[in-house]
Amino acid sequence: MKSEQKFGKKLYLEKSEHMKIDDFTSYIHIDEYSATPKYKQLVNSIFLAIEKGKLQKNSLLPSINELSFQLELSRDTAEKGYRHLRKLGIIESVPGKGYFISNTSFTSKLKVCLLFNKLSTHKKIIYDSFIKTLDDRATVDFFIYNNDFSLFKKLLLGKKDDYSHFVIIPHFIDAFESPQDVINMIDKDKLVILDKLVPNIKGEYAAVYEDFAQDIYQALSQALEQLSKYNTLKIVFPKNSYFPTEILEGFYRFCNQYAFAYQVIDNLDQETVKAGQVFISLMEDDLVQLIEKLISTDLEIGKDVGIISYNETPLKKIILKGITTISTDFAKLGSEAADCILNGTKHHIKVPFYLRLRNSL
Repeated sequence: MKSEQKFGKKLYLEKSEHMKIDDFTSYIHIDEYSATPKYKQLVNSIFLAIEKGKLQKNSLLPSINELSFQLELSRDTAEKGYRHLRKLGIIESVPGKGYFISNTSFTSKLKVCLLFNKLSTHKKIIYDSFIKTLDDRATVDFFIYNNDFSLFKKLLLGKKDDYSHFVIIPHFIDAFESPQDVINMIDKDKLVILDKLVPNIKGEYAAVYEDFAQDIYQALSQALEQLSKYNTLKIVFPKNSYFPTEILEGFYRFCNQYAFAYQVIDNLDQETVKAGQVFISLMEDDLVQLIEKLISTDLEIGKDVGIISYNETPLKKIILKGITTISTDFAKLGSEAADCILNGTKHHIKVPFYLRLRNSL
């Protein structure tokens, strides 16, 4: 029996060798906008082509050289993609004949479009947790739209029929139309909103989110004892920022309730740091600038002037013997979003938000 199978496979390949290979660029797509590694895009394209019947068992695949030339890939990338497919048992090769589809009976995988507004240390934590939780149960295409609503709309609507799920972080600096109008074009069975809720999304859908106003209010309330030795709270909230204005709502509420003088500043360039002030920094660049200003004075951090930094990173445990942070659980954001896909749930899940008190307060 095995010899017959080998003979049949050999005969097929010998015939295929004289056939013109289909225009594989019609089903293998490499998207330059995607943050997904190109070898994974190659793998995902072949999975999709099999699912749509464009590639069938024993279909001959392009050679490494053809892939490299037609798709402008390096040989290493093409070889890495084929190695991964061989490891999964989807393709095989015959020396001197080439690569071919050996298995089309695999369980169809979930196909996820992951849309992030930007890359950062925190977004990497979300991404890593998301991918780890999904494991091999889904293929993921990863896109960065750089807070640009036009690019977000183009990516989302151009691919709305290509995926089983869309996971979206909806932060925009300048949206020229209502984001909900674009998001509402996506089937809600496919939708997972991540990090920030968008008002007026119709129907039932999954969401894993931060409650920005309540989170900062509660975190500052937990630090009330430490804050009580200062008289003024200043939050650095840059102009044209993608940060939700709900953060300011929670900040105002806390300051008014506990009778703190307060100020919102958009940059630190002309700011004079004085004793009795606490600075809440959202951006890493602003944190560095603030520390540089303080180092040039005689003021003692954590005694004369306080610092609170938004979003936890490992370095903040060490800098100046520890920077106080207020931060969501980024790993939880990623894992819960993946669970929504795997379990088919449409719950709205609020992730925890933590105050980590250190020497800077």
